[in-house]
Amino acid sequence: MIENSSIWVVSDVDGTLMDHSYDLNPAKETINTLKDLSVPVILCTSKTASEVKVIRNELELTDPYIVENGAAIYGESIKNEEFKIILGEKYEVLEEILKFISKDISYNLIPLNNLSDHEATELTGLKGNSLTLMRDRHWSMPFLNPPSFLEEKIKICCKRYNVEIFRGNRMSHLLSINSDKGKAINKLKKYSNNSNIKIIGLGDSPNDLPLLINSDFRIVIPDINGPNLSLLNKLKNYEFTLAERPNGHGWKHEITKLIDMLDLRR
Repeated sequence: MIENSSIWVVSDVDGTLMDHSYDLNPAKETINTLKDLSVPVILCTSKTASEVKVIRNELELTDPYIVENGAAIYGESIKNEEFKIILGEKYEVLEEILKFISKDISYNLIPLNNLSDHEATELTGLKGNSLTLMRDRHWSMPFLNPPSFLEEKIKICCKRYNVEIFRGNRMSHLLSINSDKGKAINKLKKYSNNSNIKIIGLGDSPNDLPLLINSDFRIVIPDINGPNLSLLNKLKNYEFTLAERPNGHGWKHEITKLIDMLDLRR
């Protein structure tokens, strides 16, 4: 379907499509409307492919999906053949780089996958098999957010090791310099051989900046305490819409408005 569509909805998941209790219900009706209108809904998330498969099944989505903060793209081709496009670096390589950076800044950066079950549940709210799916990571390295005073030192290290770090609301993500959500969107557009695409992009935190910058319609989704001010600051030179409602409710409201504004029901 992506090959023939003029509009794609490309959406972050945590904090955007759903709140941090992982409730997808507010957005379901609107997703069904988009499916009826043949508008692809492309999940673009820091989650693993294993996690996204569960979400896609619940939402009955068949469109391609971008995982691990843009490090990999999965989907089925027009001939129903599975495909994957890898932009990222292997987890084991990124793990070594994180150790090097920790040594260089004299601060221990702790990978998410190194947390105990209890610690991971405290941070993410996930339990049991959901933790197993979260840890099935291959192309990115999430780690606990470091103190902000180390930010400049870390940026210098990133240049040294040809990597990038994107800070989310709950954790940071170490990626190869060749992968982020924006690069993945453009790679998928090229793969689809469809150059006449308008992207509706939705996100809630600074790690969604590449997604939003590479979108034609940019929607920032706040949480119940308001929007991420760091993301708003980074978007100050771009046109964007700040949703009036948090999480999935804001997602539903803003997408419904765009469906009407773009006259997609005709």
